[in-house]
Amino acid sequence: MLRRSLENRDAQTRQLQDAVTNVEKHFGELCQIFAAYVRKTARLRDKADLLVNEINVYASTETPHLKQGLKNFADEFAKLQDYRQAEVERLEAKVVEPLKAYGTIVKMKRDDLKATLTARNREAKQLTQLERTRQRNPSDRHVIVFFLYEKFQSQAETELQRATMDATRTTRHLEETIDNFEKQKIKDIKTIFSEFITIEMLFHGKALEVYTAAYQNIQKIDEEEDLEVFRHSLYPQDYSSRLDIVRANSKSPLQRSLSAKCVSGTGQVLTCRLRKDQQTEDDDEEDEDLDVTEEEN
Repeated sequence: MLRRSLENRDAQTRQLQDAVTNVEKHFGELCQIFAAYVRKTARLRDKADLLVNEINVYASTETPHLKQGLKNFADEFAKLQDYRQAEVERLEAKVVEPLKAYGTIVKMKRDDLKATLTARNREAKQLTQLERTRQRNPSDRHVIVFFLYEKFQSQAETELQRATMDATRTTRHLEETIDNFEKQKIKDIKTIFSEFITIEMLFHGKALEVYTAAYQNIQKIDEEEDLEVFRHSLYPQDYSSRLDIVRANSKSPLQRSLSAKCVSGTGQVLTCRLRKDQQTEDDDEEDEDLDVTEEEN
């Protein structure tokens, strides 16, 4: 009966060992992968900072609207890297560190298992010794030998009883601590993965806002104005005439129609003036002819 109980407890201990080993293996893998994920995110932040610097350097060489648009874009992108830095710090504190802490927790559980196994081994050893003692038959039937045999058997039973009590106590303690360990493990898994999702959602929500603002800044760049500035830098003497052409082409159909009528009206006035001036000149010529004729007569 005691042997069967001991075997059952040994099977239970092996199951607890497997549970601890399973956590040690997979939590270790999760910790390493999450840590690598955080390092990759930090490297992405560093590359983005380099990109911001290069955009600012390039923007300082460009035309006004493009320069302003690029600088605004760089400012928004730099703001995003501040959010990414916060993401890195939160992931490190809320995900990686709790997983890393399980290295110490698992070590403590292994120590508990070791103490339980030591007590079990001592109990098994005492049980084996008692069984061997009971199987012996004293060859000498003298009273002294018989009393020595009884004393040895009684001592073995006492040691077995102590070993059994110690093993039972350590087993009960192990069961309680492993039960708490399993409960805490499930709770920690829920917390760690919930924190991971929350941190990522916060970052990507902010990223969407920043990317939207950055996109709008790029779209606000006035291409035509910057193109005219560039052309003026190449052909400064022709800039005014080119600008007039661009403005004329940018007028609405109604404005162009009114301009055409004004031009047409002006043309008619000029034509009338020319005709009037010509008629005056003809009249003057006729007057001169008349004067000459009178003088001849």
